[in-house]
Amino acid sequence: MSKTDIGIGLVGSGFMGRCHANAFRSVSGLFDLPGTPALRVLADATQDIADRAAGQLGFDRATGDWSDLVSDPAVDIVAITAPNVLHAPIAHAAIKAGKTVYCEKPLSTTAAIALEMTQAAEAAGVVTMVGFNFQRNPMIRLARDIIESGEIGEVTGFRGRHAENYMADPDAPHSFRTDPAGGGALADIGSHIISMARYLLGPIAEVQGDCTTIHPTRPIRPGSSDRAPVDVDDMTHALLRFDRGVSGSIEANWAATGRTMDLSWEITGTKGALSFSQENMNELLLHSGQPGRSGYTRIEAGPAHPPYGNFCPAPGHHLGFNDLKVIEVAQLLSAHMGGENPGPDFREAYEVQRTVEAVQTSHAERSWVTL
Repeated sequence: MSKTDIGIGLVGSGFMGRCHANAFRSVSGLFDLPGTPALRVLADATQDIADRAAGQLGFDRATGDWSDLVSDPAVDIVAITAPNVLHAPIAHAAIKAGKTVYCEKPLSTTAAIALEMTQAAEAAGVVTMVGFNFQRNPMIRLARDIIESGEIGEVTGFRGRHAENYMADPDAPHSFRTDPAGGGALADIGSHIISMARYLLGPIAEVQGDCTTIHPTRPIRPGSSDRAPVDVDDMTHALLRFDRGVSGSIEANWAATGRTMDLSWEITGTKGALSFSQENMNELLLHSGQPGRSGYTRIEAGPAHPPYGNFCPAPGHHLGFNDLKVIEVAQLLSAHMGGENPGPDFREAYEVQRTVEAVQTSHAERSWVTL
């Protein structure tokens, strides 16, 4: 029995665009899905860039105009990996056309715009998904199952961090990342640890934040001797209070010298504790809390932790970053064909962005902010 082709339109062919393309090409060989993705149209900033990328990534055709992609009847899913400022107009056009929208984080440049996007999608009844792909790790799902089972008892605390070093160099130039409209470490990578905290422990009720700019100026462009002020954070710390009554903290830092991918967290409970780091993404550490058994036990990812077994029948062989994107795309395609949508959808991405802005407001007002 032949499967339905699902037309894919991809806007943007940079790092994340290539991750999306790889996932759409790979997913059918790993997951039994009701439809098969067909790479129809790739759009980029210019026709030349789009032509080159479409040839490299296997798309049927290319365009320098994203609106042409959205209006193409062969496109069923619009995948957005364009700069943040373009997320809203592309998404609104796709929603108006009744198409499924798959958008990279952050959803938009402000929570207000993200809410407009969310409300438009919900009113139109279209499927949406946002690329918080670190949640797709089977070890993260296992951690949530352990928490919900009561194995570590009542949760008493959360400590989370997302630290990388890609902006540690004071001569790293200004870019979309340092644009005050949606830029800064908290919005860029802090959104990941906020999303993770919400996934594991639920809504956040209150925040108190402290935002720091480590490098006050940066070159205006690569290789330039002219420098301009930096108006966004390089590092942010925040205290959290969750709806469930638990207190915690997060750090977002893109100038963390020596760190490449420290998306990590620790959750303590009355009977035990859990610890995880993306730098060791195939491991979850569990402390049982039993007398005479102090310390953490390493749980190694394997076929017992779905959907690891889709990729490899043997434990210890490890999933990678791109595999998480394949899992995300499998869930997207299933939701597009009428299956369950596990999210994060636009609504959840809006809540994450609202939390980011609450932390920024707290820093400006030097006070706790209620969400």
